[in-house]
Amino acid sequence: MKKCTLLALALAGVAGLRPATAAPIKIGYSDWPGYTVMEIAKQKGWFKDAGLDVEMVWFEYSPSIDAFSANKTDGTMIVAGDALVAGASGAKSKILCLVDYSEGSDMIVGAPGVDSIKDLKGKKVGVELTLVEHELLLQALKVNGMSQSDVVLVGTATDKTPQALASGQVSAIGAWYPISGQALKTVPGSKKLFTSADAKGLIFDVIAVNPTSYAQHREDWTKITQIYYKCVDYLMDPATKDDAVKIMAAKVGADPADYAKNIPGTHFLTIAEAKQCLKKSDDMMSIYGSMKLSDQFYMDNKVYKESQKPSDYLVPKVVNGLK
Repeated sequence: MKKCTLLALALAGVAGLRPATAAPIKIGYSDWPGYTVMEIAKQKGWFKDAGLDVEMVWFEYSPSIDAFSANKTDGTMIVAGDALVAGASGAKSKILCLVDYSEGSDMIVGAPGVDSIKDLKGKKVGVELTLVEHELLLQALKVNGMSQSDVVLVGTATDKTPQALASGQVSAIGAWYPISGQALKTVPGSKKLFTSADAKGLIFDVIAVNPTSYAQHREDWTKITQIYYKCVDYLMDPATKDDAVKIMAAKVGADPADYAKNIPGTHFLTIAEAKQCLKKSDDMMSIYGSMKLSDQFYMDNKVYKESQKPSDYLVPKVVNGLK
């Protein structure tokens, strides 16, 4: 029996497959379009086709980070800056795949009668503190010659921001699509005041991986990265886009037509574009420059004390080795 078992394991290794008894690789994902695109791979069976045992685990965004930090998932789809926060708290990661950068889907949305960022002076703004919309708000304030002290921050879970805006508790909120879209729909007269299209490169999304899992399953993670870009190609191909949008919209309970209109707010990266963004530079369109800005934001807001170096997290050879 032992010989048979050993032979089966050996054959599995030769075939590039994980042993049947091995636990699946668990990846956390949530409702951001750049993450939900992986639902395509899940439904099309692409992981199994590649000889992989992958379990995509659905969360709200913040709980996905908590699960990764608690070692309940092997990898997570996350904002690059938030990977630094998790790392500073002890959940170090290796960033293997550049997923996208936000190009309009992250928004500061104003209540009726609030027509500009400057109109927010002295008013309350609901954001999830020290997360990505907080950083976007600070960028919006900076561009308009203002600072954080010019507004009153109200800590609000991102999925609760539409209700906060509708109730009149705040004069503006920060949220990402589809939640930002919900706010615009449910509050008549609300409007976009500032979006990530006004700050391209500020918000990169990535797949962050537990270093031990990466060390043990390098080939598997390379395949997973390749599959991510296969999902992007499927979404971008006019012949398959409608099917891709239908799959993604269904996962978040959105109308496919509305979802399709909001796809351009997320710049899904192709392999070639990801390689460009992995070039070292202080420019915001380089993942290195973008993460450096985020690192400063977190230190300024006392989220952590010791600087987190992007080079300690990024593993560019994975994407750079893809064709």
